[in-house]
Amino acid sequence: MKKAKIYKPSKTAMQSGIKKFDKWVIEFITKDNSVNPLMGWESSDDTYSELNLEFKTKELAVAYAKKNKIDFELIEPKVRKIIKKSYADNFTKN
Repeated sequence: MKKAKIYKPSKTAMQSGIKKFDKWVIEFITKDNSVNPLMGWESSDDTYSELNLEFKTKELAVAYAKKNKIDFELIEPKVRKIIKKSYADNFTKN
């Protein structure tokens, strides 16, 4: 049985906007990574390790996984905590 995780990718530290992070991804979990004896590279016989599927909504991703009988783990995104700051806060005492 295939195992996968469904998640919403987070932005990297070099990005400030959240425009391109409205998709959900199904990433298959594989455990049989091995080291190629000739070159020393990491390799795998399972081609699912190279496959990432993107969906517009969480519901579409979950429906796809259920339809194709994929065991999945749903990882909810963390809520972004926005703290309003003011330059004047540097000079006021709390």
